[in-house]
Order: sequence, then structure tokens, then C-alpha cells
Amino acid sequence: MGTRLLEGKEVADRIRKDLAVRISALKEKGVVPGLAVIIVGDDPASVSYVTMKGKACQDLGMYSLTVRKPADLSEADLLQIINGLNRDPKVHGILVQLPVPRHIDVGKVIAAIDPKKDVDGFHPTNVGKMLIGEDGGFLPATPYGIHVMLKAYGIDVAGKNVVVVGRSNIVGKPMAAILMQKGVDATVTVCHSRTKDLKAITRQADVLISGIGKPLFITADMVKDGVVIADAGSNRIDDPSAKKGYRFVGDVDFDAIKDKASAITPVPGGVGPMTIVMLMSNTVLAAERSLERQGRPKV
Repeated sequence: MGTRLLEGKEVADRIRKDLAVRISALKEKGVVPGLAVIIVGDDPASVSYVTMKGKACQDLGMYSLTVRKPADLSEADLLQIINGLNRDPKVHGILVQLPVPRHIDVGKVIAAIDPKKDVDGFHPTNVGKMLIGEDGGFLPATPYGIHVMLKAYGIDVAGKNVVVVGRSNIVGKPMAAILMQKGVDATVTVCHSRTKDLKAITRQADVLISGIGKPLFITADMVKDGVVIADAGSNRIDDPSAKKGYRFVGDVDFDAIKDKASAITPVPGGVGPMTIVMLMSNTVLAAERSLERQGRPKV
């Protein structure tokens, strides 16, 4: 049996079709789901991500607002912008593109977003709900997307050894929290830069999820035969043979591992499309909940 390619685009396309139906139902009730994205500075990767999010909104017929500000924007001014968006009824989801310039406190920025509009799932209220398994919050798009994709491909993690490489607040920590919930039931190990004998741990993984941002870091000798791999890494490396002189690779050495794994995500085309579509899904959900708070029935 050959290696299964876990293509996020296929799953994302199916989710978009469902979202289109929900968006149409919202519009019939006079509500257009709206996402506001704030970008401070002109980091090329951030600009690219923001552009993709805006296009995803446009393709689904959602309201999209991009707020572009220079890198010298003060923290106070950024908080004021967020406060205005919190009060804007056309905006159901607010996202501040990370990273922000060093003079801005990321914690303050995230805490300033109304939890009901925090479609990134980073506000402490939503993080707390995720950790205790309480409904009503939002799950961060990348780990949420990985979870949904694994289920879509029929990969059951219950009782399996799942190793998460990386402990970031964006991928590693929320991924572990999602997988350990009752009903998901994975046995989760989180590895990081201080982990001793990393290879000995990763080789025990039935499922390995990487989000460390180090190109081709996970090599063939670090995984066992039959492993399932979800690679959340997206790293730009120089490649003179490529048209643009560079290409994107994951944290996992795909070419070396693909014949050893039972299933693996490509980069690009694996986790990336799921991240975008789950952000759209969270925004539509936020719009639906706004109707409920008005005493109107959920779509």
C-alpha cells in the first residue's frame, strides 16, 4: 500500500462549499460575515498572508477589510484601531497579522480584541475554553485545520501516540490541547528545543505534527515506518533552479520520508489551505453567533 498524500486543498474545497451555503443563509437575514485584518509594517510574508486572506473572503462573498499601517504605528494607536473594530457591527472577526513590530506588546494587542470576534483563537478567554473543552470559543486556525483534515481522511488518533514538535502559542500548544480532549483521545507528547534525545521520542510517534519553522528538520531516521505526518512548516529556502530563485519547504524532509510514511501532507498544498479555510469558518461562525445574541435564530 502506497503513501497517502494528505492534500488540504481537497478538504478545504469541501468546507468552502458548506460555508457558501451558510453565508447565503446569513445574507438572507441581512448579515454579511465580515473579517478585518490589521497589518503593521511591510514584512513580505505577512503581506502575502494578508492578501490571501482578503482573496479568500472575496471568493466567498464575505466583507473584507484590510487595515494597513506603517511599522512605526504606536501601540496606543493600534489598540484604538482594535477598539473601533470591536464596536463595528459589520466586522465579525478581527485578526492582527503577526509578528508586530517589537515596540508593540503582542499580549496587550491580543487581549484588546473582543473574544467574540477573536477568530484567530488567541485571546486568553478562547484559549481557556479550548483547554477545558468548553464550547463557545474559537480554535486557532492552523491546529484546528490539521485536526479537521486528519478526520476528513479517516485518520483516528484515539489512543495513538501523537508527537507535536514545537510549543508555539500558534501551533504546538493549541494542537496538543485539541488532541487531548475527550472524544479525540490522543496520547500527546510535546517536544521543543530543550527536549533531550528528540529522535528517540519522534520515532515512537504514530502521528507526528511539526510546527517549528526549521526547514527539513525532521529527517527519515527520526520517524518509524507507517507514521502519519502533518507538516505545518512553511520555510523559504534559496533554489537557483526555481523560477523565483527560491521555494517553500516544510519542517519535514518530504522526499526522504514520503515512502516511509503511511500518510503525509505536502508543502505547499497541505496544511496551508486548511489554515485559511478554518479562519473563514471561524468568521462565519462568529457572524452566526452575532444573530443569536440579537435573539434571532441561528442559521
